[in-house]
Amino acid sequence: MSEIRYISTRGEAKVLGFEEVVLAGLARDGGLYVPEVWPALSHEEIAALAGRPFHEVAAAVVAPFAGGALTRAELEAIARDAYAGFGHPAVTPLVQLAPDRFVLELFHGPTLAFKDVAMQLLSRLMDRILASRLARATIVCATSGDTGGAAVEAFRGAGNVDIIVLFPEGRVSDVQRRMMTTPTEANVHALAIRGTFDDCQALVKAMFNDQAFRDRVALSGVNSINWARVVPQVTYYFAAAVALGAPHRPVSFTVPTGNFGDIFAGYVARRMGLPIAGLTIASNANDILPRTVATGVYEKHAVVATTSPSMDIQISSNFERYLFEATGRDAARVRAWMASLAQSGRFELGAAAASLRADFSAAAASEAEVAACIRDTRNRTGYTVEPHTACGLIASARTVAGRPATVPDVVLATAHAAKFPEAMRHIAGAPAPLPARLAHLMEAPERSTTVDNDLAAVQRYILKSTASGAVAVT
Repeated sequence: MSEIRYISTRGEAKVLGFEEVVLAGLARDGGLYVPEVWPALSHEEIAALAGRPFHEVAAAVVAPFAGGALTRAELEAIARDAYAGFGHPAVTPLVQLAPDRFVLELFHGPTLAFKDVAMQLLSRLMDRILASRLARATIVCATSGDTGGAAVEAFRGAGNVDIIVLFPEGRVSDVQRRMMTTPTEANVHALAIRGTFDDCQALVKAMFNDQAFRDRVALSGVNSINWARVVPQVTYYFAAAVALGAPHRPVSFTVPTGNFGDIFAGYVARRMGLPIAGLTIASNANDILPRTVATGVYEKHAVVATTSPSMDIQISSNFERYLFEATGRDAARVRAWMASLAQSGRFELGAAAASLRADFSAAAASEAEVAACIRDTRNRTGYTVEPHTACGLIASARTVAGRPATVPDVVLATAHAAKFPEAMRHIAGAPAPLPARLAHLMEAPERSTTVDNDLAAVQRYILKSTASGAVAVT
C-alpha cells in the first residue's frame, strides 16, 4: 500500500506521512491535518466487514490512512491488544430502544467513555513509533471531562511518554476528575485550570504554536486535533452500520458532540463510502453548532455549565476540518475565518453554510428536556442513559421526520451514566453504580495541581515536572 500524505487545513505547514502526523498533533501553522486524498472502501469491502470482530473492522478502517507505515496484520495485532480489556465482547454493542432507533454503547472501555475506543489504539501506535525512533514525547491534553481520563488510562506508566491533562477546575464530574487524579504513575500529571474547557484548549493550542517550547519538550497531543484520534472513531460507524444492513441499506447517526470530533468521524466514514443517510449534531445549552447550522454564523457565547459537561464548549476545534472540506479545501478562507474567530469571536460561513446544512442537521436540548428524557426513557424501556446520550435521543426525535421509515437512526451513547453521579442523583433519584472494576475509584487518594489560566505558568510546570522538560533544561 502506497504512503498516504497529510496536509494542514491552513495550507502553510509541511506535508507529513502517517507516523509524523501521529506524533505531531497540531500542524505548525496552527491548522489540523487531513489526508491529501480521501481513501474509500468498496461496496464489497464494506459488506465483508459484517460479522467480523471489532479489531478486524478497526484494522480495515485504519489501514488506508496508515498507508505503508503498518501492515494489515500489524494493525490487527495492535487493535486486538487495544480492545482486549473492554467490558463487552462486541466492544461497541448496539441496543434497540424502538423500531427505528438504536443506541450504540461506546462506554465499555476502561474509563467508561467513547474516547477509550480511539485512545487505547492511539497509545499503542504512538508507543510503537517512539520506540522505533528511540524517542520520547510530552503529551499535553485538554479535556472537558472524558478525554483526560481516557488519555491517562492509555498512557499511564508508558516508558517514552509524559502525559499532562488540563481540565477546568470544578467543571467536571467527581468520577471524571478522579480518573485523572488517582493514578500514581510518575509520568501522569493532572492540572486543574482556573477557567473553562475552552481556556484549557486555548492553552494547548498556544503551546503547540510556541515552536521553541514545542521542540524543547517534544510536544505531542492526543486531543482530537490529532488526526490519529479521529480515525479509530470511524471504526464504530462501520461496525454499527454493517450490523444494521449496510452497505445494502443506509443508516443515520445522531451524535452528542461539543468539539465536533466524533461527528466528523461519521463524516469521514461517509467520505469513505459508508451509506450514511443523515448525520445529526446533538448539543446541550451550549448550542454553537446548532446555531451555526441554522444561521450560517459561527459565534461564541458564554459557556454555560450543564449536566453534560463534555459538551460545555464554544470553540469546536474539529469544525475547522469540516470547513476545509466545505470550501473545496480553501486554506486561505479557513485562515481568514480562524483569524476572525480569534479577533471577534465570530465568522460568517457565506456559501459554505449550504454545504453544512446539506451534510448535517442539528438540535439542542435544554436541561429540563434532558432530565425529562432520562426519566421517560427509563420508564418506557427500562434503559438508563446519561445526559450526553439524552441530548442525542432528543435530537434524534426532532429530526426523525426528515428520514425515511426504513432508515434506522443510531444514537451514540458516549458515556456510562456512572460517570455523572451528581447529575443522575438529581435527575433519576440515585446515581448509576460504577462497574466493579472501578469500585476503588471514589476512595483512592487524589494527586493534582491547580494552575491559573496562564500559558507561562503551565509551561513552567511542564518544564519542571516532566522528563522531557528536565532533559531540555539541562
